[in-house]
Amino acid sequence: MTSVEQYVKASIRKNTERSYKSAIEHYEISWGGLLPATPDTVARYLAAYAGKLVLPTLKHRLAAISQWHLEYGFADPTKSKHVRQVMKGIAELHPHREKRAAPVQLIQLEKLETYWNSQIQASPPEASLAPLLRDRALILLGFWRAFRSDELCRLRIENIIVHADNLGMEFHLARTKTSNQTSIQSVHTHKCPALKRLCPVAAYSDWVNLLDDRSGPLFRGIDRWGHIAPTALHTNSVIPIIRNAFTRVGLCADAISSHSLRRGFATWANANGWDVKSLMDYVGWRDMKSALKYIEPHDPYFRDKIDKGLGP
Repeated sequence: MTSVEQYVKASIRKNTERSYKSAIEHYEISWGGLLPATPDTVARYLAAYAGKLVLPTLKHRLAAISQWHLEYGFADPTKSKHVRQVMKGIAELHPHREKRAAPVQLIQLEKLETYWNSQIQASPPEASLAPLLRDRALILLGFWRAFRSDELCRLRIENIIVHADNLGMEFHLARTKTSNQTSIQSVHTHKCPALKRLCPVAAYSDWVNLLDDRSGPLFRGIDRWGHIAPTALHTNSVIPIIRNAFTRVGLCADAISSHSLRRGFATWANANGWDVKSLMDYVGWRDMKSALKYIEPHDPYFRDKIDKGLGP
């Protein structure tokens, strides 16, 4: 592999690479598409799955087919006027209602914290506290730092600094989501404060002290006997962990997704007077549209504003 190919390969996230591979297998094996494809072939493929696959999935399949053609030096059929018209027609006849993750709320964290504390206090000395301490650290860090699942799974102990003055902690992540676009950052630093309650720093310290390890992935798998794996959690494991924690305390977990912690923090910050610039700086967003997409309005029906306009 040449240096140029290495750099191109490094620019593509593993998750994107896997999803593109799956999309091409669907086009090539399930549907019988060939390389290279004509605009008419791509249009027929889209029409075959319009209404069966949601619009964002079809757009993702188009992106994969486009990348596939460019990788092998063929003209990109997805950019043709015919394909664009077909996609526009699909959007008209099969509109997609975007499903947003349910934001985790502070009152839910407080209920979880009460449960965690009661379980820790009631556990006998021989009991394994590993799942409780890991889940508490994962959820509180994920919320207060507005981390996605993949960011939580990429955290490493040697890249985390807890300040002795109890101000907070710092995380050094090797990559960010925007690093595959126009600019690449090798390391991005996130800061998280120590808090009076629901403290992510205290939760982190309790978990790391149990690990008794100063290197390696922070969040790891735990088997039914309480044995902690040396490898990092898979990103697909984060949602079940959060949902299981919610279910244990009687909270509805159906709408929880990998973005619920981030959306929960963004919504909480907005309701507590954070301006968009401060929120973007804290989370690490570069695009205002990305930030606003995560914020749930404090008054989604604008009732307060309308009632105020109606007068007494």
